[in-house]
Amino acid sequence: MEDVRLYATRISRFLAWAPALFLVGALGGFAATVQAQDQRAPDEPDFIVPSRPTVSNPAEFQKPGVLQLEGGYNANCQGPGIHLQQDMPLALRFAVNRRLLLEFDGDSPSSQTVAGMRTTGSGDSQLGIQIVLQHEKVSRLGFSLAYYIKLPTAESTRGLGTGRVDHDFIALVSKKIRGTTVDFNATFLFSGRTTDNGHASSGQAALAVSHNVTRRVGFQGEFSGYSRNDAQPGAMLALGAVTYRINRRLVFDSGLRLGLTHDAPRSGLFAGLTLGVADLYKHHHTKSN
Repeated sequence: MEDVRLYATRISRFLAWAPALFLVGALGGFAATVQAQDQRAPDEPDFIVPSRPTVSNPAEFQKPGVLQLEGGYNANCQGPGIHLQQDMPLALRFAVNRRLLLEFDGDSPSSQTVAGMRTTGSGDSQLGIQIVLQHEKVSRLGFSLAYYIKLPTAESTRGLGTGRVDHDFIALVSKKIRGTTVDFNATFLFSGRTTDNGHASSGQAALAVSHNVTRRVGFQGEFSGYSRNDAQPGAMLALGAVTYRINRRLVFDSGLRLGLTHDAPRSGLFAGLTLGVADLYKHHHTKSN
């Protein structure tokens, strides 16, 4: 009888610890899977290279053949004439090869609140192309040129867009210095006027710094600004973000944005993710190897 009680006690203790042991084993297996996924050749591009949440984009991008999706939520508060502006940005970035990137951006749905009245509808869209002229190495910067055209898909009659076509010409520079990545973008904007016919020119610049505190957690900071363009006043902003890398295919981000000048939105917040949807060249590489 005592033996039966002893066995019953041991079984009950095991069952009490079983969930914890299962959890530890599951986490260990997940960590091993992530580590295996993260292994790559030293000179091979990362599977994904997030361009969000900063204004600036990196000079180089993800592994060739990878379709990268970026999406999230964005809100700006107390902007010029607008109490609250919200949108859900979405970007699809496809690396044709190591030197050529194609991109589609959308900001739908989009909404803004003016004098207590909220308006919601579709936002503008963009098509872009980026060309790497010089790959980054230990002794040199990474350098690219990009062109984006804004398609006026927003409902301009409801105040959600200008209803005009815009052109952006961008020079992108990136360099990794002792574990810290620095990205600088200089942009020439050629935007459709809302007050007259033709286009108005202006400039924009953004300097971002990112650093990984651990293998998963990173911090980003950025200063950006743009000059006056037709009816839109110039402004300067600062951004701070935290990123969390799940594995080589998925990165989350979240942070705050602050206006540094009178005509900038006073504050803003954002959250989103970058996801490697598919490696479209994987089957081809497997066959060729």
